[in-house]
Amino acid sequence: MYKGIYIALSGATLKQTQVDIISQNLANASTLGYKKDKVAFQEYLLSQMNGQQNPNEERTLSDLATVKTDFSTGNIVRTGNPLDVAVDGTGFISLEDGKYTRRGDLKLSNDGYIVTQQGTRVLGKNGPIRISGQGTIDINPSGDVSLDGLQIDRIKVVDFPDMNALRKSGEDTFETQQIPVVSKATVKQGYVETSNIEVVRELVQLIAAMREFEMAQKAVQSFDDATAKVTNDMARM
Repeated sequence: MYKGIYIALSGATLKQTQVDIISQNLANASTLGYKKDKVAFQEYLLSQMNGQQNPNEERTLSDLATVKTDFSTGNIVRTGNPLDVAVDGTGFISLEDGKYTRRGDLKLSNDGYIVTQQGTRVLGKNGPIRISGQGTIDINPSGDVSLDGLQIDRIKVVDFPDMNALRKSGEDTFETQQIPVVSKATVKQGYVETSNIEVVRELVQLIAAMREFEMAQKAVQSFDDATAKVTNDMARM
């Protein structure tokens, strides 16, 4: 009987994790450049874990294999803001402190640097990009930033050999120990990339995960009640 409660408990725990991750996705559905997370489960036989070979003792136990980030592209929408940029293709905007992002609603800091909404400076070929003076800001598909036709720098857009090695360091930035490579993506001025969350799909998955969690929770309670009954009956004997 104890094996049954372990199996039910493992299912409840993993479904709770899935509910938490889907909820996090939904909370960031409107966050520009956000990449959703997905849960991958693995199953193995309890009898194999215990070193047993009796097929009558086999039970399937679930485990959390990994949480992976889905790097598929969100929708690219036009804003008309000259400091908004979307990375069209595979790549990330390089930021200070070893961070990378696809969120492109950029702005100018008080001291003239192009920064993210959180104030992190955007890197160019020559370090953080600073715009001195007033004028028309143009950003071409190669990422070249110009003020009134005079090129200042180029936004550093990079790619990585292994996307799975990227780790989130906030809602819209990533970190990695990999050495970046040149990206083939282009930069679209006046556009931003939305999150890749499909709200309806996530809601359907959330409802299903919550129902499965409740079923597993009830199973745990049933096993617990049965164990208590057996224990009480044995105490009377």
